[in-house]
Amino acid sequence: MEHSYFDEKLAVSEMKRVWGVLRSNVTLTIGVLLFILISMMAVMAPVISPHDPAEMHLEEKLSPPSASFPLGTDQFGRCIFSRILYGAQTSFFIAVISTLIIVPTGIIIGMYAGYFSRCDAFLMRLADIFLAFPSIVLSIAIVGVVGPSPAGIILSLSIPGWAKYARLIRGSTLSLKNSGFVEAARAIGASDKYILFHHILPNSYGPIIEIATLGLGSKIISISGLGFLGLGIQPPTPELGTILKDGLVYLQTAPMMALSSGGMIMLFVLAVNLIGSELRSIADPRSDTIEF
Repeated sequence: MEHSYFDEKLAVSEMKRVWGVLRSNVTLTIGVLLFILISMMAVMAPVISPHDPAEMHLEEKLSPPSASFPLGTDQFGRCIFSRILYGAQTSFFIAVISTLIIVPTGIIIGMYAGYFSRCDAFLMRLADIFLAFPSIVLSIAIVGVVGPSPAGIILSLSIPGWAKYARLIRGSTLSLKNSGFVEAARAIGASDKYILFHHILPNSYGPIIEIATLGLGSKIISISGLGFLGLGIQPPTPELGTILKDGLVYLQTAPMMALSSGGMIMLFVLAVNLIGSELRSIADPRSDTIEF
């Protein structure tokens, strides 16, 4: 009971600390609220969308915003608002899955490269090969081979995406592996695995938090870029980049197609960038923001 009581007190204390940080940091609060709003809109798309995103109303094609169609309709009479919601859901799902693959992979490779000198040269030369090419170029090549399915897009983002994360965590590991608390852990017989995951990893949370959040935004841009080039999720499944590409043709007659999809991409990236940069500043006030 005593252990449970102190655990409860610790949880309450942590919640109060987080709430205090949010109240004192307006930028972080805006980012969090914006991210929650967009995420809820994407997740709850089947509930809040007024129409089926694939349902056509040919008599209403390219109509302006109205009570029935809040953002108007596209060239096939489909509800733009519904398609934006479902497109955000598609992009959000792919971005989260690919980030959950890339970040742990990069962290593990980077830690092992920095800690074990015998692995460093091979792993970092492999990372250099991926970093030598723009990630979008490699993604286009991979999608061209495996096909523009959700699994193919996740694969195309994951294969080249781990390298920059691995290089960052490697640098953090190199600076920590000879520190006093790591030497003390070795002296009492701690294993390398224990040192990596109980000493080095917890002290690298600052850069990890930032690369995870900023990486989520960069994935949204990459997914939308592939869709804009015609290599993303194929019609009739809605996707933000595809909607933006189609909307450019009708920019004068139905501007909401391009403006709403581009605005959704911009707001999502803005939200994760605000969160990432502010969390980094909180975790390590001395560090500069990392550009991705």
